[in-house]
Amino acid sequence: MPKMIPLALLLGAASLAACGGSKPPPKGPDTDTTPPAASAAAPTRLPEKAPDSPTASAVRISDEIVKACGISAPNAYFAFDSAHVQQGDAKVLDQVVTCFTTGPLKGRLLKLVGHADPRGGSDYNVTLGQSRADSVGQYLIGKGMDKAKTESTSRGAMDATGMDEPSWARDRRVDVMLGQ
Repeated sequence: MPKMIPLALLLGAASLAACGGSKPPPKGPDTDTTPPAASAAAPTRLPEKAPDSPTASAVRISDEIVKACGISAPNAYFAFDSAHVQQGDAKVLDQVVTCFTTGPLKGRLLKLVGHADPRGGSDYNVTLGQSRADSVGQYLIGKGMDKAKTESTSRGAMDATGMDEPSWARDRRVDVMLGQ
């Protein structure tokens, strides 16, 4: 009788092959161990604060949008290995929606660019950055932003400059910019 290979082993090998063999970033005791989803449903309610959050926010608004919309620029980053939009981001993201739907930037294209810190494999970081951009985009669309006017991309860790936890935290973000 032939030996049966456990399904979990086959799925794990297939998953590793599909990801190009990249390992996810190392996990610490206070990190989110759930890998980023390719696309998550738009949250109807944001968590008060993610338990693994080292900072209070996850978006960085471009100077051009801050000036046109009169938004206070947040100092905004994602928690390690997380794509969760946090409650602290809601106010500024709601201001962005208002500005792009009824304000001075009405009808303009909004570009969301996800970033990751340099830990983890290239493919994983690009996927994580895309999940972050998609998460912010889904929040904005859920609040009334036109999906056709929202574009999301990922740079993964290509622009990362961090060398330690505080500087890695600055690498984990979504840049909100005017699109072309």
